[in-house]
Amino acid sequence: MSDNFTSDHVEDESQTSIDGFDHFTIIANGVQFSLIGLGPQDGELALCLHGFPDTAYTWRYLLGPLAKAGYRAVAPFQRGYWPTSTPPGSSFQTGALVADACAIASQLSPGNQGVIIGHDWGAFSAYGAAAYQPGAWRRVVTCAVPPVAAMASAFFSVDQLKRSWYMFFFQVPLAEAAIMMNDLALIERLWNDWSPGYNATDDLIHVKRALRNEDNLSSAIGYYRAMFDSTRHDDSLAQYQAAVMAPTPQPLLYMHGRNDGCLDVELALAAKTYLNAESKMHIVEDAGHFMNVEQPEEFNARVLEFLGPAQPKIPAT
Repeated sequence: MSDNFTSDHVEDESQTSIDGFDHFTIIANGVQFSLIGLGPQDGELALCLHGFPDTAYTWRYLLGPLAKAGYRAVAPFQRGYWPTSTPPGSSFQTGALVADACAIASQLSPGNQGVIIGHDWGAFSAYGAAAYQPGAWRRVVTCAVPPVAAMASAFFSVDQLKRSWYMFFFQVPLAEAAIMMNDLALIERLWNDWSPGYNATDDLIHVKRALRNEDNLSSAIGYYRAMFDSTRHDDSLAQYQAAVMAPTPQPLLYMHGRNDGCLDVELALAAKTYLNAESKMHIVEDAGHFMNVEQPEEFNARVLEFLGPAQPKIPAT
């Protein structure tokens, strides 16, 4: 199976911001990605991928514990999310996100196995990357979006369709203008609905900064437009796209918030039958869609227990 991604040199990786993270950029798959990270440069890669409407700062509570366990923990701002670039003609189909994940890993830890952790759209990326390059990933953690086969079996319930109204609204040409109103009030409403009772003030500062430019906002909702419109797909990404639907061959930990207002917890329970014998599922109580910032201690403990300490570098197969 041939690879279509490209990777170029890492820039400015020694720069550390006042927030305590390493801030750096890489060019991978034709996109200049901005990333935050922690941990030893020669540690096993732990690639953490965010979803919508979110940023790399979703992982601010997890990067430190991963680094202490010996991982080189990194979180990119996904394609289209500022300060990552949005090249003209970019594709926002799920296959492009899978290709991005593979390219970033190839750049940061060439020829070695790592672990991949994905939330929401990042979970789609993780499923696809794990299936497309099974020898490149030792273990997989996903949250908030169960395996796609489980989604297909339960997504079209009336209750879930009501929760998913935003996906259909994003297909409307004037969606950007509506979302931009009142300082992205709709984005704030989604956080409130999806993680009820959680104070998202700190998160929304980063989210609004990442999406306030209309090009970035169009990119972020472009993920949903590509989901429903195959004419937005790049044929060269067909193998990456197909991998999203494939079973995850590695041990997988799937987590879901009990009070998730975006995807009903029943979707998570349906995922049990799609997990292999080495995989696990955990429901995070008193948490919604963004469980990794709502209940970080429990979330981090489950992730580290499943992944174990970083392993010496093992060549990818």
